[in-house]
Order: sequence, then structure tokens, then C-alpha cells
Amino acid sequence: MDTIELFVKLLSFKSITPEDDGALTFIRDYLDDFSAEWVNKVNVKNLFLYKKFGEGPHLCFAGHVDVVPPGDGWQSDPFVPKYEDGYIYARGAQDMKSGVAAFVQACKEAKNFKGTLSVLLTSDEEGEARHGTIEVLKHLKEKDFLPDYAIVAEPTCENVFGDAIKIGRRGSINGVIEKIGRQGHAAYPEKALNPIHKVAQVLPHIAGVDLDDGDEFFAPSKFVITDIRAGMEVTNVTPGKLKMMFNVRNNTKTDKAKIEAFVDRYFKDMNYILTLAQSATPFLTQKDSKIVKTITGAIESVTGVDPKYSTAGGTSDARFLAEYGIDVVEFGVRNDTIHAPNERTTPEEVEGLKKVFDEVISCF
Repeated sequence: MDTIELFVKLLSFKSITPEDDGALTFIRDYLDDFSAEWVNKVNVKNLFLYKKFGEGPHLCFAGHVDVVPPGDGWQSDPFVPKYEDGYIYARGAQDMKSGVAAFVQACKEAKNFKGTLSVLLTSDEEGEARHGTIEVLKHLKEKDFLPDYAIVAEPTCENVFGDAIKIGRRGSINGVIEKIGRQGHAAYPEKALNPIHKVAQVLPHIAGVDLDDGDEFFAPSKFVITDIRAGMEVTNVTPGKLKMMFNVRNNTKTDKAKIEAFVDRYFKDMNYILTLAQSATPFLTQKDSKIVKTITGAIESVTGVDPKYSTAGGTSDARFLAEYGIDVVEFGVRNDTIHAPNERTTPEEVEGLKKVFDEVISCF
């Protein structure tokens, strides 16, 4: 197969999280000269493939074969790839079977790498990601076989192919504030303690506020309120409790302790309960890292585009690699239709991505 034939084949697997629909077995057989290890947990399949070419660094290409459900609004079957008007349409075209096809083909054709090449694939990225990449990394840690460097082929480009590399990601902290009041009759407000009135006084000071100034690579961490509810949906009873939910996509300058202090600054004179849960930790790979410099040079060589370094967007499995001290970057095709109906990409971008990975392998 060439890169596009492989890409189309991968798109035909109905691999909705956490199912792989046979995609991982197919890739294992396709990379038949790589050693294979399965690290399956619960109902999730995880595959690690590796090949030692010589003494040198361990470079890992990581990604996922699972996709989100197709949803409504498709003009064709989302699992029957369609080529039309210069685009290939299918669920996973951008996120991220294009990236998987590109690095699998690059690894298959690799000849003279100076160290170890590996491929880490999971069917549990688009869901809760509890049994996917995390479990493979635990396994590799136990074997003392963690990669030195990693490329996650998530779609990163914005306007043209080659214009953005992700060298880090923001974290995500979810919070719930429960303001305790005293329920009462609306006609006798002096006998009650209305939590809505109390919280309304502090909302202008917290809603949408930046918790830090950001830096060269990160936007400020913003306090984003996502839900407020209280009462019984009647007009003559004031509520006894208010519940407010919020999210902070935090950079490396803001953590849970800083958020606790921020909330307490405005709620300290109230009876309140704060609950925080960090679902993702922020990370940053330094721009002078070997992996950043190598992939930047490869992108410029293949596309003629000088990519910017970005940390925008949500979360990815790159955060798990970073937690093990692995220098990791993300690079892939444009991301303008990810998770949307009629998801699509161009054959030229997929082939270009494969050429970038070829260049990385040859220059590393």
C-alpha cells in the first residue's frame, strides 16, 4: 500500500471509542517487521510496536484509532471514505487517522534510523482515556523502555498545512462551589439567607477573570463559569443552596492551590464548599528540545512554511507522555472539521505529513 491506500483502509474501520473494529490488528500485521506488545485493559485495546535499528535515541509516534460517533448531517456514509472535490470524507479523516496512516507508513519505509522507532496506539482517546495511553506508559516504565522523544500526530494546523506545532497543552481544572444559605418565603427576605443575592455580589469579580497573565506560549488561565442553579422553580420560595460550576483551562502559572485562594478571596465570609478536580495537567516542551527543532526543520523543508509554536485547544494524550519526562510535540493536518459532520482532509496533506515524518526519521 501507499500512504493514501493505507489511510482509506483505516477510515473504513468503524472504530468508535472504545472499539477499534480490527484496526489495531491490521496495523500490527502491516508493520510485520516490528515487535508487537498488546497492553489491553478492561474493554480497551492498546498496541505498542517497536524496532531497534541501532544504538541511539528512542523516538515514538503516538496516536489513537478511535473516533467520536458520526452524529447527524453527513452527506455520505461516514465509514465509507468518499473522494470528492479534492477531499477525502470520513469520520476520523482529520482526527486522527490521517496522522496514524502517515506515521505508520513512515515507520514501515524507514531504513537507517539511528536508534529505536516505536508506535503507540490506543482505542481510548476520545472518551475518558482511563485505560489507553496511560496503561501503555505504565507498562513501558516497568520495562525501562520509555521513549526519549515522541510525536503525537493530532491535527494541529490552522489555516494551511504546516503552520502550527503544539509544543504544550493547557491543563483543565473543574470546580464546583456550593453556597449554603437559608430557605425562606420570598415575602419575608429578612428571615432567610438568599444565596443567589450573595453570589450575585461577587460574580462581577470572578466571571471570565484571568487568573494570570499567560506567557510567550500560553494564554492566561481564565475562570469560566459553566452553570449556576438554585431554587425549586417557584416564585415565592428563596433557595437554601446555590450550586455553581466552573472550568479553568490552566497554564503552568496556575494550579489548584491558586484557584482555591482566588475563590476564598471572594467567598471567605460566606458558608461555602469548594470541590476541585484536575482532569489534565499542563505541560510545555522547550523550543530548543531536539524534537522541536527537528520537526520544525522537517516542516520547513517539506512545506516551505515556518510553523508557529502553539499550546491552544483542548487536551490530548501528549499530556500523559509529558508526565513521564518525555519531550513530546504534536503535529498533523488541519483541524477545521474535527468532530463535525462531513469531516474531511486532502490527500496532499496526508502525503505531506508522511513526508515530514520521513524527514524527521532521517534527520534525527
